[in-house]
Parts: sequence; C-alpha cells; structure tokens
Amino acid sequence: MTFILGLTGGIGSGKSAASQWFETQDITVVDADIVAREIVEKGQPTLEQIKQSFGDWVLLENGELDRRALREHIFKQPQARHQLEKITHPAIRQSIIQQLQTATSSYVILVSPLLFETNQHQLTQRTLLIDASEDLQILRASQRDGQSIEQIQKIIAAQMPRAEKLKIADDVILNDGHIEHLYRKLEPLHQQYLAKAQ
Repeated sequence: MTFILGLTGGIGSGKSAASQWFETQDITVVDADIVAREIVEKGQPTLEQIKQSFGDWVLLENGELDRRALREHIFKQPQARHQLEKITHPAIRQSIIQQLQTATSSYVILVSPLLFETNQHQLTQRTLLIDASEDLQILRASQRDGQSIEQIQKIIAAQMPRAEKLKIADDVILNDGHIEHLYRKLEPLHQQYLAKAQ
C-alpha cells in the first residue's frame, strides 16, 4: 500500500509552493482543488446532477458550469451550499481515491485546503500543515490574487480555525520567511516520508 501524505494550509500559507517543491522531488501530487474542477467539467455526470438539482441557470451558453452564478447563489443561501456539497463531495472523494491508488511515486501527496474539514485526512497516513499568521496570509493572498482583504478574511473565517489545525496536524511548518527557507524546512520531512514509505 502506498504511503499517503495529506498536505494542507489556509489561503496564502504557502501550501501550493510546498506541493510544487514535492513535485520537483518526483512525488505525485493529487490536488483536491483540481479534482473539484475536473468533476464539474462539461459532459461530467456531476455537472448533470448539479443542473438537475439547481436548474439550467447554472450552465453558461457553451454548456460549462457558470461558477460565478453558482458561487453567488450559495453565498446567499447556506442550505444551497449543503445541497451542492452533497453532490460534489462524494464525486471528489471517489476521484481522489482513484488517483491516489494509481500513483507510482515513492509516496503520494493529497493536497487539499479543506483536508480536515472534509475528512479527507482519513485517506492519509500522515498530515503536514503549512502554517502562517493570519496577517501574513492576508498579505500574500491579496498580493497574489488581487482579492480584497474583506474577501480573504471571509475565506479564512470559512476554514477551520488555525489553532484547531495546529492541534490535528502530525507535522507543522511555519512558513514565515522566504521561499528558500520553506524548501529547507521541507527537505528533512521529505527524507522522513521516504523512509516511512519503504
């Protein structure tokens, strides 16, 4: 059985930078965000289920998902979010499991911003949290995405509190410096994971 590492971190924590570094070490990375986009692509059964559940307005003229309209809808109506998650979460989980099982690298990483919130950590043997202070998260995310501070704070508020994640995670890297600094902290953990995977 393949050793699976769960990698997570809030917006602007450096989670993506960490997963990219692991990829340069020839470790397969399964990204829950990418899977979440793939399952709602045109022609996918999940997209059809969303249309049946919410109505034709969720589709653009070209038959693709109107992400903005759906996002606004679930923002205004919390029960609609649960309805959507009931459709998407099982499909995401199924696709993730399939990709994890077919990975051929020494170990495999499941990267997910909601690793703990969606119980995806149950699919892993160990978890790594890339941590950063909220101020730093806001600074990085606003520089990167051009999102307003208010939007970023909403995203942070919707995620599990930092203190909770720190309690649950097996390994934690505080990413409060330069990117090279992050890479130096990842190297010894990578060696540990390789040893565990043997």
